[in-house]
Amino acid sequence: MTVALLDTNILVYAFDRGEPEKRAQAMQLSLEAQENAVGCLSVQSLSEFFNAVTRGAKPKLSVDEALQAVQEYLLAFPIFLLTPSVVLEAARGVRDYSLSFYDAQLWASALINEVHIIFSEDFQDGRVIEGIRFVNPFVKDFKLEKWI
Repeated sequence: MTVALLDTNILVYAFDRGEPEKRAQAMQLSLEAQENAVGCLSVQSLSEFFNAVTRGAKPKLSVDEALQAVQEYLLAFPIFLLTPSVVLEAARGVRDYSLSFYDAQLWASALINEVHIIFSEDFQDGRVIEGIRFVNPFVKDFKLEKWI
């Protein structure tokens, strides 16, 4: 039973040696979500992850390492595709809720696929939009068990 969509920042922090606390939290959340079959990903998050960890003067991962990580995520979680319906709903999310377009795509993916929680640090913790709740998994008292 899929319960939560994992945002890109969770995937990136799992490989960020510069953020040891967030890295440990992201790794634990990813592992627990996989083991309990409660997490899912969007194609958008996988694309953003690959870009984020391979760019810059000091990339977090080599291209080969990032490719391996994407392949592992593809095996570990259900993946939601970017569809025309997601794009249209995202545009509505921008219009109606003032979300950035890429945040709105994540929200739309959850909405269309009936996943009622998005784990992300990029939204207001606890905000609910059309039944989709945004939860920051990097707050001190976060426990996955509360959400599954």
